[in-house]
Amino acid sequence: MEIGNLKFNHIAFLAPMAGIADRAFRELCVQYGAAYTVTEMVSSKGLTMGDKKSGELLTLGAEHPCGAQIFGDDPEIMAQAAVKCLDYHPEIIDINMGCPAPKVAMNGGGASLMKHPALAYDITKAVVDAVDIPVTVKIRKGWDDDSINAVEMATLAEKAGASAISVHGRTRQQMYSGTVDFDIIKAVKDAVSIPVIGNGDVTDEQSAAIMLEKTNCDALMIGRGALGNPWVFAKINAYLDECRVLPDPTVTQKMAVMLRHIEKIIEYKGEYTAMREARHHAGYYTKGMHGGAALRREICTFEHFAQLEELAFKIAKEQG
Repeated sequence: MEIGNLKFNHIAFLAPMAGIADRAFRELCVQYGAAYTVTEMVSSKGLTMGDKKSGELLTLGAEHPCGAQIFGDDPEIMAQAAVKCLDYHPEIIDINMGCPAPKVAMNGGGASLMKHPALAYDITKAVVDAVDIPVTVKIRKGWDDDSINAVEMATLAEKAGASAISVHGRTRQQMYSGTVDFDIIKAVKDAVSIPVIGNGDVTDEQSAAIMLEKTNCDALMIGRGALGNPWVFAKINAYLDECRVLPDPTVTQKMAVMLRHIEKIIEYKGEYTAMREARHHAGYYTKGMHGGAALRREICTFEHFAQLEELAFKIAKEQG
C-alpha cells in the first residue's frame, strides 16, 4: 500500500475523529499497529488566522506517519492552511469533505462540498499545488440518497492531483446510522487509479475482511470501532497478514490500557481537561463489563486521576 512516496506495511488506519483522535489516542493506536493516523480536523480559517487551538490539534509526537486534516470552502485559504500545516511536519495533507456535523457542513465545509463538485475540485487543486507532500481527500457516498456522487467526486479529486481517496459509505443525511454501502466504495475503486481507503462499520477482523472482499479497497479506515478498543489494529493485522485470531484482552488488560491512555492525555493537556475527557473514553473501555453503567456514572464524578486509578484496580481485581 502506497500513498504518494509513502509505503505502509499494514492497511488498517485510524480515522480522524473530532474530540477523539488527539495526539494521545493516535500514539496509543500506533503502538497497537495502526499503520497511519490523521489529526482531528482543523479549520483552515482558524489556522491561517493564527488560532492557538488549531496549532495544538496539529502538534504531532511519535505517531508518524500522520496526516494533517483541514476543512473549509475557500481554495486560497485552504492552500494557505496547507502550507501552515507543514510547520508541524505531517506526511500527508488530508482534506475533509465528509464531516456531517452541522457546525461544519452547514458552514460550507466538510460534507457540504459533496454538493459542490466544482468547488471541491478547485480546493483540491489549490492544496496540491501549494504543498510538496501527498494530498488526500475524504468524502462520503453523497449528500443524500438523491445525490449519490462519490464516483464523480473521486474522479475530480484524482484529476486535481490527489494521491488517495477515503470513502465513507454513507450519505451526509445518514450521518452514522444505517449500514455502510460497499457498492459505492467499490464503484469508486473501479473508477480511479489512485488508492481508495474504505471507511464505515469496520470494527473487528471479520468486518475488515468483509470490507476488503466486497470493495477491493486498498486500505481500511477505522473510526468508532477503535473507541475503547485500540488493539483492534493488532487484531486486524494478525488476521489479514497471518490468518491468525488474537484473543480479546482481559478486563485487567483493558483497565491498564485505559489508564495509560488517560495518563497520556494528562501529559499533553493537564489533569483538569484529561479527567473530563476520561469520562467519555472510560465509557467505551468499560462497555460490556459487569455493572458498566454504574461504573460510568461513578467515573463521571471523578476530578483526579488517582480516583480513576483506584477504581480501575478494583474492577481488574473483581472481574479479572
